[in-house]
Amino acid sequence: MAVDMRAKPFFLSDEDVAWVEETIAGMTLDEKIGQLFFNMGSSRSEEYLKMTVDKYHIGGIRYNPGPADEIYEQNRILQENSKIPLIIACNTENGGNGACVDGTPIGCQTKIGATGDAKLAYDLGRMSNREAAAIGCNLSFAPVSDIFLNWENPVIGLRTYGNDADQVAAMAKAYMEGAHANPGFACAAKHFPGDGLDFRDQHVANSVNSYSCDEWDATFGKVYKTLIDGGLEAIMAGHIMQPAYTRFFNPDIADDDIMPATLSPELITGLLRGKLGFNGMVLTDASHMVGLTCRMKRRDLMPAAIAAGVDMFLFFNDMDEDFQAMKQGYLDGRITEERLTDALRRILALKAHIGLHRKARTEIMPPREQVHQIIGCAEHREKQRQIARQAITLVKYKDADVLPMIPERYKKIMIVYVKGLEAPGLGAVMGGGGTNPAQRLQEKLTARGFEVFLYESPIAKMLKQIQAGEKPDLNLYFAGKDTISEFVARQDLIITLVDIAGGFQPVARPAFGMTKGGGEIPWYVHELPVIVVSTQQPFVLADIPQARTYINAYDSLDSTLDELADKLMAGPEAFTGKDPVDAYCGLWDTRI
Repeated sequence: MAVDMRAKPFFLSDEDVAWVEETIAGMTLDEKIGQLFFNMGSSRSEEYLKMTVDKYHIGGIRYNPGPADEIYEQNRILQENSKIPLIIACNTENGGNGACVDGTPIGCQTKIGATGDAKLAYDLGRMSNREAAAIGCNLSFAPVSDIFLNWENPVIGLRTYGNDADQVAAMAKAYMEGAHANPGFACAAKHFPGDGLDFRDQHVANSVNSYSCDEWDATFGKVYKTLIDGGLEAIMAGHIMQPAYTRFFNPDIADDDIMPATLSPELITGLLRGKLGFNGMVLTDASHMVGLTCRMKRRDLMPAAIAAGVDMFLFFNDMDEDFQAMKQGYLDGRITEERLTDALRRILALKAHIGLHRKARTEIMPPREQVHQIIGCAEHREKQRQIARQAITLVKYKDADVLPMIPERYKKIMIVYVKGLEAPGLGAVMGGGGTNPAQRLQEKLTARGFEVFLYESPIAKMLKQIQAGEKPDLNLYFAGKDTISEFVARQDLIITLVDIAGGFQPVARPAFGMTKGGGEIPWYVHELPVIVVSTQQPFVLADIPQARTYINAYDSLDSTLDELADKLMAGPEAFTGKDPVDAYCGLWDTRI
């Protein structure tokens, strides 16, 4: 289905179209093949960066964040040395920290969803990508447009505006409009045809969107149609199968031949381009995911993705090998001349749409001096706190007299810090802070007049005693070594702080009991007041259904912990956030 470069979302003038056509006409075959690739940079050395544009002629790049000054210099080198200006993408789903490590984490999408305020989604899009644009980025791999319909989904985590299609559509569109408020900035929504239903992770296995055609139209289809109608420039195809629509467009297809969207002409050409009328650019999700690589040999899947209707391929594995495999796919006819030209037109039309072709290579980057005027500015930090103020959610409140939590009622507080059985260090990355949130909450509550101490797991305490040459003290609350009266006398209230990352991994579970650093199971919910707080993924009730007061904070940023402390002291009416994802996990006993 041929692109119309004068129509939505590109709206190119005759002059712009002429630039696209003349550029394509003047390209060598190697330059055409190179434009199909999004590179994931493995080095920021000037030698490596120049090589990627000189030898491989890459069309775009997405990189892991680094300091703003370092990323700015990387992008300057790339743009000044590339014959054709580059699409430079970033993962600004939650804030400018998706573009550089010193960027502002504005607020994750689920946190925005909890506010119920689409204006804050607009602010997220505007501010996140204002910071990204300041260091030379021009495309956000956002908004995440998935709908969280299965709490056991291991990918989406906090990367969704909720489980309601209307809210997801409205907030994803608002984010896009906020991003567009930055001149020359575009969006690539993800992950078509939609994640949030499967319990599997396409990073490591097949993934399936199992809805019927009618169910898909009413949910994921509604979200994508809203974005497309609103001017969305690009869509990231996920390694996700959608059997219903695949069979709709190809009734005779065998089960073995049903492919993820990245390899499916039925889903890209039939559903996305045909039924939904998307005229923009399509790119794959990262090409190392098993949901893609398990379907065919790598040398075959690359040209198969382009042949299916995808325009750009993320990322190289081995640059020489992948480049030659894609080129061979053209030479042997799997990628037709018509399909290659259409892909190039969409890629270059996007570059023209954001104005890259109108600038000299030395003028594409914004002024260097404005980088630190924008990155981490006061306006963005204040928005971060406003979102926390509106988002923190009192999900469950069975004992209506627990709050307010004030020193006159609960002078002595024990904080039990519960980490997850998760990838080392991932919790800090996802939570937005490298220090222990329990320690930071302890400091904030102490400053507010409480006497706060941190629970020490028996195994951690025992190891310290052994290292000090002391006889281990094995008194365990749950082993009955202390009387209940002694236990209750030690504190007036307990906060169980659960800090488990959500997304990008198998579903993490709390590390309770005799594990290194493990927190204690809150068996004492009827012995004294207990407040369970999740600082990240919002589904803790599945593992702690006995919690009688449960709060979702969505992250462990300092601004969030400050707002949490203030709300605990103010009382239940201070919590204005509304659960956007069914924190009860559809389980009857979580409501007891």
